[in-house]
Amino acid sequence: MSRLLTAAALALGLAALPTIGDAQSFRGGQPIMWGADEVSRTPTVLSLRGRAELTQGDNRIRADRVEAAITDGDLTRVEATGNVYFVTTAQTIRGDRAIYTPGNDTIVLTGDVILTQGQNVMTGARLTYNTVTEAAQMDGGSGGRVQGVFHPERGGN
Repeated sequence: MSRLLTAAALALGLAALPTIGDAQSFRGGQPIMWGADEVSRTPTVLSLRGRAELTQGDNRIRADRVEAAITDGDLTRVEATGNVYFVTTAQTIRGDRAIYTPGNDTIVLTGDVILTQGQNVMTGARLTYNTVTEAAQMDGGSGGRVQGVFHPERGGN
């Protein structure tokens, strides 16, 4: 019975979050879906803990914890920590921490960063990725190197 009451209370609490569905987006103003094991919200912060996930269209951020700053009903900054994945239709990016800024469509992942696109793989310490242009810049960090394996597309020879 206690689980049922907890679930009912959580459902009522989540129903009181009308501004999140209208939040600014990863891309193009589409609604943002979210989920986690634990959720808390203030007028300025949405906090997701345990299997935290934000999804919009084909883009998804998944991490142990996600904190989203909210200003006037819009997401203005998203910080993800612990086992961070940013997944698009073309790439999967993994890191230890990520900060996404909707104002400039940029996500910066740090830690042991791994970018995969098909069979191609690039690793480094810091990746800056534009979610609109899909431009990426990888840095090796202090003394580190950027490394990669690229598989050329085979022509019709």
